Amino acid sequence: MIVQGLMEVLQPMTIALIAIGTVVGIIFGSIPGLTATMAIVMFLPVTYSMTASEGISMLMALYIGGISGGLISAILLNIPGTPSSVATCFDGKPMADKGEAGKALGTGVVFSFIGTVIGIGLLVVLAPVLCDFALKFQAYEYCALAVFSLSMVVALTGHDMPKGLISAVLGALLATVGLSPIDSKPRFTFGMYQLNNGFALVVLLIGLFAISEVMAYAETVRQKQDYTIRQDVKIRGVGFSMKEFVSNIPNAIVSALIGVGIGILPGIGGGVSCMISYTVSKNTSKRRELYGTGIMDGVVASETANNGTIGGAMIPLLSLGIPGDAVTAMLLGGLQVHNVAPGPLIYEKNGVVVYAIFFAMVLAAIFMLVFMMLGMRFFISVLKVPKNYLLPVVVVLCAIGAIGNANMLFDTYAMVLFGLMSYLLVKAKIPTVPMILGFILGPTFEQNLRRVSQLASSDPFWNHPIFCVLIIATVLVVIFSARANLKDAKRAEEAEAIKMAASGDE
Repeated sequence: MIVQGLMEVLQPMTIALIAIGTVVGIIFGSIPGLTATMAIVMFLPVTYSMTASEGISMLMALYIGGISGGLISAILLNIPGTPSSVATCFDGKPMADKGEAGKALGTGVVFSFIGTVIGIGLLVVLAPVLCDFALKFQAYEYCALAVFSLSMVVALTGHDMPKGLISAVLGALLATVGLSPIDSKPRFTFGMYQLNNGFALVVLLIGLFAISEVMAYAETVRQKQDYTIRQDVKIRGVGFSMKEFVSNIPNAIVSALIGVGIGILPGIGGGVSCMISYTVSKNTSKRRELYGTGIMDGVVASETANNGTIGGAMIPLLSLGIPGDAVTAMLLGGLQVHNVAPGPLIYEKNGVVVYAIFFAMVLAAIFMLVFMMLGMRFFISVLKVPKNYLLPVVVVLCAIGAIGNANMLFDTYAMVLFGLMSYLLVKAKIPTVPMILGFILGPTFEQNLRRVSQLASSDPFWNHPIFCVLIIATVLVVIFSARANLKDAKRAEEAEAIKMAASGDE
């Protein structure tokens, strides 16, 4: 079956479809709002007339290209093309501002490939074992996992912890808009049917990053300054040295494993995995004070994790038929269209197609690496476009992406409101990143907390060792992160005092 699966993928038509799917996925991923999910939705009907191997291979290429393409706009414009690229903005854009856009792009592309390959490898080798572990996650475990992930807010807040917690709570409150998860009661909809499904994550991200960026630029438009972003951008090879590559291998391995682990758990996704891996990388680094200022390590952590999530998300999809997010839900539809039934018997009934999927994912990852490296100089040319020409085009594309999310014009209004809110929060020096984490994890925490409250009397928490371990880990993370933040704040105060003393002597 392995040989037959390889031969299915090596057909000229299949190779061409994988190449086309990868390119289209990269384009959709790089444009804010046009995510990998939308690419699969649009191209799923195209695959109806294809064979199972051809159609599913093209869908997998769209998936991999879409997740990887998000790094382009995240680095160049500080706008994540997909939710999975949120953490890439933290260091990718500062690197571009310092004239290291080529290095940031090269780092993102190479380590996206590495993360994808590691994820595929674990998918092939450990699928049955990891699926058995994932099945042990019930309400208690998911509740504890959400609390553990939310504890990362403490590490992301920096010196001013209260403001970071305010941002996280605000994000969780925004996630409560719509119908409640248990009894479907409308909450904070004010009689508007458009709010019954709540706010979409894509709309929130576009508003927080894209629209606020345009507003911040509009504030300085009358000042005498260069209207281009950066023009002194140079790139050689992949943009970084072999020494830098080797030093980031441990970071990449840990981040990929985090991405795979988060991908296995339904309902979490790449948006959380990239931020958790970024936080872990920052807290365990000897150069943690450089994170957020434009350091290669931050881009490595984010991009390796979100691409590792691809392989992790495919494990429960293929072995159990359980989609973990919107993308894998669409892939499940694609599998069913081609008469492939995911589940424990998939290797016996559709073994050739399964191995064809594995080889197609590897080939799509190779195409992604090649196409993005070849297009890197073209991507960097975006930096030479004056902002007063570039940003209006970005706003139009963002509006298209917001409307395309649910075919509602209302989402563009919400996008603008989120942008205004983000602009005001930045003015108040309140970070917006914890808000994203609160928005993503709020529904998971609420839904499972309500289930736990119903089960607590008959099924106490000490019967769930995974729950206990995650709660202990949460306490340790909070203590460690708070201690590190206090040390950073103390260093900043000492540096400020030395600076003031020096200026007083002068």
